[in-house]
Amino acid sequence: MSDPPQTVKPGKVRSPFIVRGTAEFTRVTLALFSAGLATFALLYCVQPILPVLSQDFNISPASSSLSLSVATAMLAVGLLFTGPISDAVGRKPVMVIALILAATLTIASSLTTSWQGILIMRALVGLALSGVAAVAMTYLSEEIDPMYVAFAMGLYISGNSIGGMSGRLLSGVITDFFSWRVTLGGIGVISLIAAIIFWRILPDSNHFRPSSLRPRTLLINFHLHWHDRGLPLLFAMGFLLMGSFVTLFNYIGYRLMETPYFLSQALVGILSLVYLTGTYSSPKAGIMTQKFGRGPVLLWSIGLMLTGVLISVFSSIWLVFVGMMLFTTGFFAAHSVASSWIGKRAKRAKGQASALYLFFYYVGSSIAGTLGGFFWHNYGWNGLAVFLAAMLICALFIGRYLARLPEASGIKA
Repeated sequence: MSDPPQTVKPGKVRSPFIVRGTAEFTRVTLALFSAGLATFALLYCVQPILPVLSQDFNISPASSSLSLSVATAMLAVGLLFTGPISDAVGRKPVMVIALILAATLTIASSLTTSWQGILIMRALVGLALSGVAAVAMTYLSEEIDPMYVAFAMGLYISGNSIGGMSGRLLSGVITDFFSWRVTLGGIGVISLIAAIIFWRILPDSNHFRPSSLRPRTLLINFHLHWHDRGLPLLFAMGFLLMGSFVTLFNYIGYRLMETPYFLSQALVGILSLVYLTGTYSSPKAGIMTQKFGRGPVLLWSIGLMLTGVLISVFSSIWLVFVGMMLFTTGFFAAHSVASSWIGKRAKRAKGQASALYLFFYYVGSSIAGTLGGFFWHNYGWNGLAVFLAAMLICALFIGRYLARLPEASGIKA
């Protein structure tokens, strides 16, 4: 049982959880910001260099995209195990070990010479990162005061956005001047430093209570998650959001390096600065849910993504960039809302529930990210935009249903 609330002044009670404005809140947000930065940098550092990998290994764009898809696929598989493991052994130990392993494997992948070897190393990186993805969300839902969970989740996801931007930016620029091997080695070293910072400053869990790893218990919890009215829809939402996001950024580099743009690898990497919009939109979305409710903010965010896709169809490089900005802003806001919603709807085994959400999230990345190569190869950017729009329209319908569901918490659904 957690400690009873402590009285600080007559009529006022101190929350047993971590609240905004305290030193502990700062430590948590900085630590998980570092973890999110490292995780997304390690996962997506190959995305802007997919054309370079195509050339170096003489493979197609769809085959080159496997260097990302195999990592996200193995991350998804790993989530089925690391979520329940963290429910049994604790949140912080699982995350620390996972980050250090992923950084070390990325450094090792820079020395690998065969395409098959690259794919194996990338698969292992994804498997290791599964120990961070779902567990971080669960840690926040357990340790942060419920009033500030959405805001804290937004800050964590803003770290994801900066990590994704940094990985892509550094990857594109360094590869243009040196090589993709130098890129992977450098990002691995930086992420290893971030993992050590994370380990040193993240407070230990105070509200974690271990649960059984017995298969019967896991199956009972799994059954409960799938019989909740909202959780399966949130799982589908994760699939559609991440699937569309990765698909756009997988192939935008190919488009911008071809006629009529002919941008360099470095300039394509610099376009990753659009990720900075996510550092604003994800915590902002968390704040907006307290005023407007999760459902309306989620729908607005998906609508922004769809608007960005439609604008990106135009040939002007400036409109393409604006479309990327709107799409990215909407994605990080939508993911912030959906991921924080999981902890509210799951009444037990929250680690497993978060793991299931992210399982579908990264399965969407793998399936849609690779399938997008078919649309790009056969129908160009307009065909790819139709594919993206179809996924986002499905997400809007699901979001509309979610918005109508009753919410047990004090925050409006």
